[in-house]
Amino acid sequence: MRRTDQDRAGTIGTIDVEASDFWNRRGMRTDPTQVAAAPGAPLLLLAVLAAVGGGVLLPRPCSAWFAPQARLLGRPVRGVPVPAECGGVPDPFALLETVRRAREEGDEPRLLVLSVADDVTGTAAPPELLHEVCEAAAGEGLVLVSDESWRDTSHDPHDTVTVSPVEMMEGTPHADAVVVLAALGAALLAPGLHAGVARFPAHGRGRALGEEVRGILAALHTELSDPVAAAAAEALSEPEDERRRRAEAARLHGERGAALCRAVTDAGALCRPPHAGRHLYADMEQARSRLAARGITDAAGLEAELVRRLGPYADGGHRFGDDPRALRVRLATDVLAEVRGSPLTTQDGRAAQESLGAAQALVTVQSVLADLTDGSPQ
Repeated sequence: MRRTDQDRAGTIGTIDVEASDFWNRRGMRTDPTQVAAAPGAPLLLLAVLAAVGGGVLLPRPCSAWFAPQARLLGRPVRGVPVPAECGGVPDPFALLETVRRAREEGDEPRLLVLSVADDVTGTAAPPELLHEVCEAAAGEGLVLVSDESWRDTSHDPHDTVTVSPVEMMEGTPHADAVVVLAALGAALLAPGLHAGVARFPAHGRGRALGEEVRGILAALHTELSDPVAAAAAEALSEPEDERRRRAEAARLHGERGAALCRAVTDAGALCRPPHAGRHLYADMEQARSRLAARGITDAAGLEAELVRRLGPYADGGHRFGDDPRALRVRLATDVLAEVRGSPLTTQDGRAAQESLGAAQALVTVQSVLADLTDGSPQ
């Protein structure tokens, strides 16, 4: 399973074959020679950024592992606000304005990273909005890197199908400038295992970019260990029992996400309804004066208070490139999977216990949010 020699000698590894089949099943024609693998998607992104050069554009907020790669390389990073509909992609008009302003200031943005299924907000970009973003990026000559780590975690199989920029740009002159990244540890691998795969275009500048990235990875000796490579290849092959497990996990996180979103909005906060993944993003700006009465005036303070009360299920927006002064926080749906630190099982035959525990946890969350926003300091 080890793919040590692929980049140096052109050998195709099992993980490359399985990754190409994985994308082929999703309507993206892929040959194993278009695939690169590494011990994690952050390392793949680092190699892509090193190969492309120039400034980097990110949606604001965005996954926490996007910006450090660019800053490590000393590249200018600019955040672009996300639209009202969803997270993970920039507002297309704000994107054009950001590029214009960057060039006026002497920077040259060359790459945009986005997430079609956003880990921060738990939302998926509507196809029509994603199309506008892709057209804007193409018009500015940007390489587009699509993080699709959470693409297959839709809470409802009848919901809007998540579409990749690869599909959007197929047949256009910009089709050779779309790279897909997937962090397999996010939704496909067992806890503690990390691997990432990337898909590069088969022609033009995308093919050249893929070759350069594989050369960078080879120079850094980024081969996967045999156990991780085997686990990643197995996950990418999508055996039936694994597909059922993923579908059940997505359904469960969807139920928790919907309940958590209601708790947030009932407390007077704003929240986009989650459609994928395991998180949602709460905006508590409307309660600023009440929170300030408790000494909470920024994202870090809001995170600290929620962690103190609920456990490690809250991350302030400052961790995702958002304005650190804003009262925004990402909440994990797993906050409803535990009651005062006691994990609940999802094993067959104990569904009633889990349901009762989730209900108790939801009451706790509702109580905490109501107490924080009622203006009565403890």
